[in-house]
Amino acid sequence: MRRGGGIGYDFSRIRPSGDRIVSLDSTASGPVSFMHIFDAVCRTIVSAGHRRGAMMGVLRVDHPNIEEFIRAKQNQDQLTNFNISIGVTDEFMVCVKQDKPFKLRFNNTVYKEINAVALWDEIMRANWDWAEPGVLFIDRINEDNPLQYCETIEATNPCGEQPLPPFGACLLGSFNLIKYVDNNHFDIERFKNDIPIVVRAMDNVIDKTHYPLKMQEKEAKNKRRMGLGVTALANCLTLIGLEYGSDSAIRFTRKIGKILCYTAYEASSDLALEKGVFPLFDKEKYIKSGFVSKLPDDLKAKIAQQGMRNSHLTSIAPTGTISFTADNVSSGIEPVFTHEIDRTLVTEHGPQIVKLQDYVYGTYGIKSETTEDLSIDDHLNMQVAIQPYIDSAVSKTINVGDNTSFSEFKEIYMKGWKGKLKGVTTFRLAGKRYGILNKSEPATKEETNGAACFIDPDTGVKECS
Repeated sequence: MRRGGGIGYDFSRIRPSGDRIVSLDSTASGPVSFMHIFDAVCRTIVSAGHRRGAMMGVLRVDHPNIEEFIRAKQNQDQLTNFNISIGVTDEFMVCVKQDKPFKLRFNNTVYKEINAVALWDEIMRANWDWAEPGVLFIDRINEDNPLQYCETIEATNPCGEQPLPPFGACLLGSFNLIKYVDNNHFDIERFKNDIPIVVRAMDNVIDKTHYPLKMQEKEAKNKRRMGLGVTALANCLTLIGLEYGSDSAIRFTRKIGKILCYTAYEASSDLALEKGVFPLFDKEKYIKSGFVSKLPDDLKAKIAQQGMRNSHLTSIAPTGTISFTADNVSSGIEPVFTHEIDRTLVTEHGPQIVKLQDYVYGTYGIKSETTEDLSIDDHLNMQVAIQPYIDSAVSKTINVGDNTSFSEFKEIYMKGWKGKLKGVTTFRLAGKRYGILNKSEPATKEETNGAACFIDPDTGVKECS
């Protein structure tokens, strides 16, 4: 954590509150109480450094304390170093769809039956108001995992794009798509030719990295995971004349995902021929895994013959910081949030607000469609389009406008499950949670003369000096 890593925890193994602890002749306090300990540790470490701690806390939807977990962050000052998500099972979603009762259990003991629809509504209401807890479709994550034969996924990294096993670590990298645009044309061949070079470079980094823990090093080198993705998709679409969320943009996104996935898998297989397969590679089981079984037959034949250097190849990260440093291009597969933003930066002096212009607007003067212009389906369809080519997961925030009803909001998550997504995250500007990115307000005279702006982390009040 002190090296700036994001950590995911599954708290589902902690016994429910009220359970008797025989050895101590006392009762258990439950998972949420332990989360507060982790939060305090993270806050203490952050106070000694300059980088905000990042943690993901996960609880399975069938844990007896799931209701307490849902309510844990319905405030501005609790578990502030955590993102939280619920590990939602297919069994639960079927119960919601069919309006059937659902069992909450721990260690194969059923604690009670609840109304699945009522619990789902509470999860949705928490997201409607507080943008948390997010939803991870945990069964789909495991069914689609190329290493389902040797690991079980229970949690993800803080942004949700990287489901990982215990001590799992993943090397992420993203292709800046605007670098392949020339005269309103996307250079497919140049993009395709760059992928094997990056796969080789990323594979080398796995060996060059100094890991904080020996178990992380062992995990990384046994599986040699990497997560190649893209950034600046929205800016790229604007420069080649496509509207975000349109049918043509969906087709283009699907094409980019397919090229990235198939070329990266082919490159990793070729690298295996040269450098050897990852140690836990099992040809028969790997090819039959949920994700790899859906690859083209000729690619699977190559993998069968040559093996694989890396277990996982693709991931769509939010790329907030790297996109910011790359002239503020649009992040990941997200649309442009707004043409000018107030971005909250965590500095050694506290939170600071800086004003930024979108890359395409600032460079070309082009105002592309923003999150406010897009429908929920525009967001959702773009995520669904690329998910089949991502062996890890996709980090994507679906921004929800004021004209969306609660029933329409709930349908986002149901559509995401039906669309075979591995997770869904929403943010409603009219909700109670203050965002990291916020539409820029006109600068005051003091601000334009170099004043620094800060947000009080306790009150959320903006002050400039």
